[in-house]
Amino acid sequence: MEIAEIKAKLSIGQVLEHYGLQPNKNKMLNCPFHDDKNPSMQVYPETNTVHCFSGNCEHTGKAIDQIDFIMHHEKCTKHEAIKKAKSLLGATEIIQPKAENLNNIFHQLKANLLKSRKATEYLKNRELYDIKLDIGSNHQTSINGKTGYHYPKLKNCIVFPLKDKSGNVVSLYGRSLTSGHYYLENRTGLYPHYPKAETIILTESIIDAATINKYTDYQALALYGTNGLTAEHTAALKNCKQLQEVILFLDGDSAGQKAVEKYSEQLNELLPQITISQIQTPEGEDPNSLVQSHEPEILNHLINERQILFSSTEQVAPASNQRSLDVTNPEYITWQKGNLLISILGGVGLHPLDKLKVTLKIQRTDSRSPLHSIRHSLDLYHDDQSEKLIRKAAERLETGSREMQLAIAELTQELENYRLEQVEQQKPKKAEKRFLTKEREAKAIKFLQSGNLLQQTNKLIGKSGMVGEETNRLLMYLVFTSRLREQPLHIISLGASGTGKTYLQEKISELIPEEHKLEITTLSENALYYFERTELKNKLVLIEDLDGANDDKILYAIRELMSKKRISKTIPIKDAKGNMKTITLQVEGPICLAGTTTREKLYEDNANRSLLVYLDNSKQHKESIMNYQRGLSAGTINKSQEEEIKEFFKDVQSVLQ
Repeated sequence: MEIAEIKAKLSIGQVLEHYGLQPNKNKMLNCPFHDDKNPSMQVYPETNTVHCFSGNCEHTGKAIDQIDFIMHHEKCTKHEAIKKAKSLLGATEIIQPKAENLNNIFHQLKANLLKSRKATEYLKNRELYDIKLDIGSNHQTSINGKTGYHYPKLKNCIVFPLKDKSGNVVSLYGRSLTSGHYYLENRTGLYPHYPKAETIILTESIIDAATINKYTDYQALALYGTNGLTAEHTAALKNCKQLQEVILFLDGDSAGQKAVEKYSEQLNELLPQITISQIQTPEGEDPNSLVQSHEPEILNHLINERQILFSSTEQVAPASNQRSLDVTNPEYITWQKGNLLISILGGVGLHPLDKLKVTLKIQRTDSRSPLHSIRHSLDLYHDDQSEKLIRKAAERLETGSREMQLAIAELTQELENYRLEQVEQQKPKKAEKRFLTKEREAKAIKFLQSGNLLQQTNKLIGKSGMVGEETNRLLMYLVFTSRLREQPLHIISLGASGTGKTYLQEKISELIPEEHKLEITTLSENALYYFERTELKNKLVLIEDLDGANDDKILYAIRELMSKKRISKTIPIKDAKGNMKTITLQVEGPICLAGTTTREKLYEDNANRSLLVYLDNSKQHKESIMNYQRGLSAGTINKSQEEEIKEFFKDVQSVLQ
């Protein structure tokens, strides 16, 4: 392509837009080539040039065309600037519009989508086929008996609407079914619409925004590339009254990271009271590609793991009447409202949740008289007890009963919220589903396709920090892997105390993803029956010492999960009205059981369902372990390499079906 042809097709407006530069209504902008406080660069669309009129600019008075602008901005050679201009032409084509009703046009294109097999297949491949999304198709169809396009522009494109503040379609974006993407000239409007939410996710493209809106409960707003945060975007965000956080979810490449750095600072200056955060997009991925190659849940996982870049700069100063609990000492919680100071003596019991029994000390901070304080024990959920306290406290403290009633009501709400937080924190944290990038997944699959897989596996186990036990360690790894089968295997390690039974089991279990295993030290009689119905299904259950589960009822439940692959127990409970009824607790298997013991005969019924391995108690094996321990002490063992190998094994286990 000749230079003249490039200049004919590439407008100065496109170049400015690529670098995120937006002229004002007078076609002036701040010159990017010097420190410009006021707009000094004039844009001349008719000649596709710009002129800087500032005496501080080295380009003052010179006509700068499209290619020269790229050369100066990129600080590159003329040849490199020409190549850059060609790439801009190849990426985006600007289409000249006529005055037209785009609302009606898009309505036709949206109805046209269901008639195009190619368009629907394209969207299905991109995991975006959803009639709830605002998507149209501009393909050849029969119109009044003739074959043609509903919209002569954006031919053979998937079409997305750009909307103004009122929700009207003011421009269109086309994604070709073959290659390229296209905007109408003088592009205005936002996709999918002007933001109206507490949290907004900014994406690099319209396809990515549609993906976020389809698969999450968050509201996405599309930028127009890594240089596409326009004045319209920033104005819309600034006018979004309920906005509390902006999340940048851009592509996992260098351009995306640079854009995050630039826009996070820009948004923080524009919206200092808003939290700005970033999603760590895996390398080479974007929101849409992640959904194509993984489960859609990965989006929520990454959003939940986002990194805060800027938080609100304004902190609310604590006031004397600010209503918040002081839980520095959980056994002596305090709360203040106005001149009333209420202390909760002995803290708050977390259970049962249908009662809120407390001992309160209420006093007036503006009086030192012992008469202006009261101590009282009650259940705050008991209306009569609360009313009695309010009357008594109002009289003793010489304050209004309405004021005391509001104070007790607000305190009750605060204590209720605090208790629910504490209960939630005490719940065991479930391991999150392991996430693999395409590269890690491909590496794991390649390993599984090795011709000498068993030998490679055993060799790698040895490099993970497992010393000796070459046969037992490979056997145990294979047994642990069988948890995913309908008929899993089970294994019990036998040997005298100090022979390394627990060590072997722990080291091999470290190669299994956390969400696939359950480690148990001791078990109570009915503990297994209170797991969620499918919580143990295809799980590796590790019992550190079977002697800790030395109870016939516990061993029976374990055997049932091993053989019948399910257990159930019927128990009586009281309903909400206090009436007795029975319910059946059911827990499904199968499980893969692993345990250690020094007493084989004691667990004969469980042992005959398992593979039994006897530990190496030789002098040579003990010496190998001692050498490894010496290496750890001397710092000659590469622990980081061992951890990498363990993570690789977890990747391998994660791709198995």
